[in-house]
Amino acid sequence: MIKKLILSTLLFCGLASAAPGSTLDAVLDRGVLRVGFDAGYQPFEMTNKQGQYIGFDVDLAKMVAKEMGVKVEFVNTAWDGIIPALLTDKFDVIMGGMTVTPQRNLRVNFADPYIVVGQTIVLRKDKADEIKSFSDLNDPKYKIAVKLGTTGEQAVKRLIPKATLLQFETQDDAKLEVINGKVDAFVYDLPYNAIFASQNTGAVVHLDKPFTFEPLAWAIRKGDQDTLNWFNNYLRQIKGDGSYDRLYKKWFESNAWLNQLK
Repeated sequence: MIKKLILSTLLFCGLASAAPGSTLDAVLDRGVLRVGFDAGYQPFEMTNKQGQYIGFDVDLAKMVAKEMGVKVEFVNTAWDGIIPALLTDKFDVIMGGMTVTPQRNLRVNFADPYIVVGQTIVLRKDKADEIKSFSDLNDPKYKIAVKLGTTGEQAVKRLIPKATLLQFETQDDAKLEVINGKVDAFVYDLPYNAIFASQNTGAVVHLDKPFTFEPLAWAIRKGDQDTLNWFNNYLRQIKGDGSYDRLYKKWFESNAWLNQLK
C-alpha cells in the first residue's frame, strides 16, 4: 500500500518516467528510434543517388530523434505489410505518409495529423477531353492503376466502383502504366501526383483537385499513451516555432531536391 501511495504521488507530481513497457522508454533505453516507411513516396521518403533516404518524413524523423537525444534508424518496409511489421516490433513508429482511416485505427493508434492531402488523378493526355473528374471514370471501359494497399485503391473501390481496377506493388509500376498508355488513369496522393505530372507534361494531365480528404499521421502500437502524448506535444511545438514551416517549404514549395534522385 505504501509503495502504491508513493508511485501515485510521483505520477501526480510528474516525477515518474513513462509507463513501463512504453515505446518511449524502449527508445530511450536503446538509444535508437526505429522508423518504418516505404521509400518511394515523393516527397515524403525517397532514396537519393548515394542510396541514402531523404524526404519530408525523413527530416521530421531526424528532428524527432534529435529532440529525444537518440539516433534514428530507418526500416524500409513494403506498404502492404507495414502495419503488421509495426505490431511485431520491427520498428517503433510508422512515419511514412500514412492516411488515418477507421480501419487502420482499429489496429494502431495515430498521433495528431501532421499534414492533410487527398487523392487526385493523373490521366493519359489523350483522355483529358473526355475525363474532367473522378466520376467520369466510373465505367468498365476505363482502366485505373493504383498501388496495392493504399487509400487510393480504397477510394477507387468506394467512389469509382465500375472502373476496371489494376493493382501494383509500387507506385512507380502503377504510374508507368499511364505513361506507356496501358491504363487510362493513375490514382494516388496529391503531392506525389503533382510531381509525377510536372515531370511528364507531354504524356499526362493532372486533375489536381483532390476528391478525398486524407489526414496523414504517425502510427504507433495501441495502448501507449505516453508515446502518443510525446509525439502530439512535439508536433504542436514545431508547428508553433516555425521549424515545421521551414521543412514544408523545403519539400513542397521547392523542387530543388529532385536533382538528388536517381
